[in-house]
Amino acid sequence: MLVMSGTIGAGKTSLTQLVANHFGSKAFYESVDDNPILPLFYKDPKKYAFLLQIYFLNKRLDSIKSAFANDLDVLDRSIFEDSLLFHLNGDLGRATNTEVDIYDSLLDNMMQELPEASHQKSPDLLIHINISFDTMLKRIQKRGRSYEQIDQDPDLYKYYQTLNERYDDWYANYDHSPKMQIDGDQLDFVADADARKEVIRLIDEKVASLG
Repeated sequence: MLVMSGTIGAGKTSLTQLVANHFGSKAFYESVDDNPILPLFYKDPKKYAFLLQIYFLNKRLDSIKSAFANDLDVLDRSIFEDSLLFHLNGDLGRATNTEVDIYDSLLDNMMQELPEASHQKSPDLLIHINISFDTMLKRIQKRGRSYEQIDQDPDLYKYYQTLNERYDDWYANYDHSPKMQIDGDQLDFVADADARKEVIRLIDEKVASLG
């Protein structure tokens, strides 16, 4: 099981599709465009932060269980990132300490309940797409989701900036599985065919090294 990670606009969905096509495996995507809670969260983060996090947890666990079926299935976000995102919401006053503690406890309990089957619960490889804050802002603006735009809500600038900074520490401390990092600024695999080839080469090399 391969899992992508990265901040908003990093290109997780695009790379998930690219890698799944390359390996002939199945891609599992985060519920975004069909997510009924996400637009509500952007309008009123304090009211909907906890509900949104539970929604994502439920969907993510479904994807993990489904991905047990085949080797090299690809998920477009790691469940281990969810705690990072929700703790940030807590630090920004969008969730209470009690909600954060309940979420962490629920995540731990639900991970313990996942069937071992023939696969481990953690991914076999985490592929982190690292992008700069400037690239993040450009990607958010380019894809045009109205509720994500800073000109609609200037407070999002600080949220995005802090989120991008925290990913550095999160990746450095991630120890649930083997990991690798893709430089999303230098290798624009969404727009550049040569960059796509290079990213696939790097991933093939890493997967081969893991046996």
